[in-house]
Amino acid sequence: MYKDYFQFSKEQQRGILGLFLVIIGIQFVSFFVDFKTTPKVDLEEQKWLAIHSEINTLENQQNQHSFKMYPFNPNFITDYKGYQLGMSVAEIDKLHAFRKENKYVNSAKEFQVVTGVSDSLLAAMAPYFKFPDWVKNKSMAKSVLFSNTNSAYFSKKEKLVVKDINQATQDDLIKIYGIGDAISKRILKFKESLGGFVSMEQMKDVWGLSPEVIEQLNTNFKVGALPNFKKIDINNASVKELAQFPYFRYNLAREIVIYRSMNGDIKNASDLTKIKGMSIENANIIALYLDF
Repeated sequence: MYKDYFQFSKEQQRGILGLFLVIIGIQFVSFFVDFKTTPKVDLEEQKWLAIHSEINTLENQQNQHSFKMYPFNPNFITDYKGYQLGMSVAEIDKLHAFRKENKYVNSAKEFQVVTGVSDSLLAAMAPYFKFPDWVKNKSMAKSVLFSNTNSAYFSKKEKLVVKDINQATQDDLIKIYGIGDAISKRILKFKESLGGFVSMEQMKDVWGLSPEVIEQLNTNFKVGALPNFKKIDINNASVKELAQFPYFRYNLAREIVIYRSMNGDIKNASDLTKIKGMSIENANIIALYLDF
């Protein structure tokens, strides 16, 4: 019975074979032939798109490199800062190699000589260069020195007068090469907060003084008689009272009170060094301001 369904005449067989070949042929053509239509692109539109893409790229680059400039000391340019300013890696490396020799650039021209930056880049950077006060006074000091053409001025050596640092005025301090208006005021303010200096070693505690300036101060000044100031009662003063002393501040004042409560009275400079956060280097100087 089922055989009747699968028995075909020769014409039917040829028809089935032909249909099979047609199906295979269609599959073959569809596999190797791409029937997708390629859209036509207008040449003018294509040029406009290319220009627009280039403009966007330039804008993105400009946005990446643009940043707000503030005054800075060019001696301390980091790799990232140099990149932002537009310096090459080689130019930044030259500056860092120069600084490793413990040398400083003191003008825009010196900066260009050391780094080799172009005139255009220097013109963009130089307005933001900020050098220390002593650099600003450097040219003035030289002009004063060489303006006197009297040979007797150079042959005669002026006797050095060493003054008491606690009696020094702002005018006295500004005479020191490397000290300007700001630093002189800072020294006097620090002296006032302490009640007076007890050692020239305290010049190291004034922020912004270079080793060269400290050496000049030690040459021209000394501590005469100890100043008359009210000493701090280290064993009875409160945290608030201790924190008003420049060498202590709040955290160290709190550690002093904790130490007193756990160990009893502080008797000398040696006991001070046992307190957490106390400067061992300054312990002997700090002790002169204290009443044990």
